[in-house]
Amino acid sequence: MATDGLEPGGGYGTGVPTGLWLHHDAGLAHDVPGHPERPQRIVALEAEMERHGWFGWERALSPQATREQLTRIHPERHLDLVEGLAARGGGAIDMDTAVVPGTWEAALHAAGGAVALTDALLTGAAPVGVSAHRPPGHHAERARAMGFCFFNNAAVAAAHARESHGLERVLIVDWDVHHGNGTNDIFHGDPSVLFVSIHQSPLYPGTGPASDVGSGPGEGRTVNLPVPGGSGDETFAGLVEHVAAALIRAWAPELVLISAGFDAHFDDPLATCRVTEAGYATMTGSLRRACAEVGAPLGLVLEGGYSLRALAGWMGALMPVLGDPSPPPATDAPPDHPLAAAARERLARWWPALSAA
Repeated sequence: MATDGLEPGGGYGTGVPTGLWLHHDAGLAHDVPGHPERPQRIVALEAEMERHGWFGWERALSPQATREQLTRIHPERHLDLVEGLAARGGGAIDMDTAVVPGTWEAALHAAGGAVALTDALLTGAAPVGVSAHRPPGHHAERARAMGFCFFNNAAVAAAHARESHGLERVLIVDWDVHHGNGTNDIFHGDPSVLFVSIHQSPLYPGTGPASDVGSGPGEGRTVNLPVPGGSGDETFAGLVEHVAAALIRAWAPELVLISAGFDAHFDDPLATCRVTEAGYATMTGSLRRACAEVGAPLGLVLEGGYSLRALAGWMGALMPVLGDPSPPPATDAPPDHPLAAAARERLARWWPALSAA
């Protein structure tokens, strides 16, 4: 199999790989001294992948996102701000989010990796895949960089799936411990994107109450599932299986993307949830199983996660489940959880099928 580069014809190799890992070293140049969102995150991930022989996956260098792809989500003035700051040597956007000279190119590849992942999944070039880039994206609003994020990578990918591939139903599951406020707001009134977020509350950025269900034609397409600090595998896995996966079965999306933060891990320094490596594997299994039932490809777009040990740990646990051609059997499904039952009751107005989940 080819590694670290697209084939001359634009494909990812001569056969269909077990999975596709998209990456680019440009992300290492976005290096803000002392910042928790640091280049070592990718180094730790890829060292673990190397240790496991990349799980038999194919690797490819991600392209830069084009301005056309980015402006489906972000206005030109937002792109100009990030590009201009980087060209001038950098500067702070807010107390958490700073630009350095390497930020512009890193952010272009992070968004471009999510787009390339979408292309690979929807053309059948890969059955599953990971866009392993930084900076992350789910806090980025249409015209505002924040929370370590500059472009909303998953949103850019979802918009690309609609505009370039003609999809009508894209589902994004965001299990980062922080609410994906940017993705939430970008698709708030959009019936073609179903956004499901499991996040600790209260916690930065202070958004994502259960009462926020979208607006206008998008009402019922925003599903916020806040959990208290200290929540672990039982809570997160129960919500993924009995709400997120149930929504996949009810709506039959044509593409499922995971906004995959790993900061709900018990070892993460920026939150207080208690998810383990086994919990992430179980959550992945639930989504693989539901996607297989409706024929939806599944891709993972990296978001947060600031413990290097935890990042390496989830890699070893999650990747065999994500890449297994056969999803886990239904007997492996985690038990229901009171928060999941309450969410299904709350959502029954828009999703009556969930009352039987």
